[in-house]
Amino acid sequence: MQLQQIKYSIIGDDMQSVEIVLGSGESVMAEAGDLNYMDSAIAFETRMGDGSPVEEGMMARLADAGRRMVAGEALFLTQFTNSGLGTRCISFAAPYPGRVIAVNLSDFDGEILCQRDAFLCVTSDCLVEIAFTRRMEDGFFGNDGFILLRLSGIGTAFLHIGGTVVQKVLKHDVIRVDTGCIAAFTSGLNYSIERADNLKSMLSGGEGLLLASLSGTGTVLLQTMPFSRLAERALRHTAPAGGKRQIGGWRAMKDAFEKLLKGFKRSRAQGVKETAKTQETEGAKE
Repeated sequence: MQLQQIKYSIIGDDMQSVEIVLGSGESVMAEAGDLNYMDSAIAFETRMGDGSPVEEGMMARLADAGRRMVAGEALFLTQFTNSGLGTRCISFAAPYPGRVIAVNLSDFDGEILCQRDAFLCVTSDCLVEIAFTRRMEDGFFGNDGFILLRLSGIGTAFLHIGGTVVQKVLKHDVIRVDTGCIAAFTSGLNYSIERADNLKSMLSGGEGLLLASLSGTGTVLLQTMPFSRLAERALRHTAPAGGKRQIGGWRAMKDAFEKLLKGFKRSRAQGVKETAKTQETEGAKE
């Protein structure tokens, strides 16, 4: 695996995007739907599982793809490659307010773990795989759960942090964090998920919140406004007059919000398909 030197710029303030400059033959990988824009000379293809080269073996790739499907992750990663001469630009946008940060994996012994929603894109000299899953059937977004991705290699990973980035450095210490507030942490830390029965959530049916315990020596990146919390606050302010909770109404709003979110993701994916059609048309004209 060769090191890919990359040039990039982070654009915007509260709703940020990253523009990456690719040399001829250079690539980046991302989940479907995260694309913002790209130059016409950039080609793309879908890769199974973690996006690693085909030499890895079909059975291993199928197994990894199966783990991603069970965990609720997209089955495929998309690789975007500059197929032209000279440099070309491609951009990926954050889906909700926060910060886009670049993480050089070589600075963290070649590996970090990040929450699924924090992953934006990586250079082609990185691998992406499922590291940990925990279903939350009684949570607000029960179909998602808590999913950690392992990003490894010698390249650069771009993460999206909801709200403000808070960095904590642990030295033989322990920190307990709401699972939604974890963005990423170094692989040398031990982690576990447990329910705190004395911390109740209004939208989790009165059950205790799930907390993550991180211990050891390493670095933790926290986010102050995970998307799930933003959605919860929005729904809380739509409570009926008088402050009385109506279970049916809350569930209806929850279902409507999830449908809206799915529709937003589909529209972004459709944008990628339309870009592909445009690219094919331009190629035919040439």
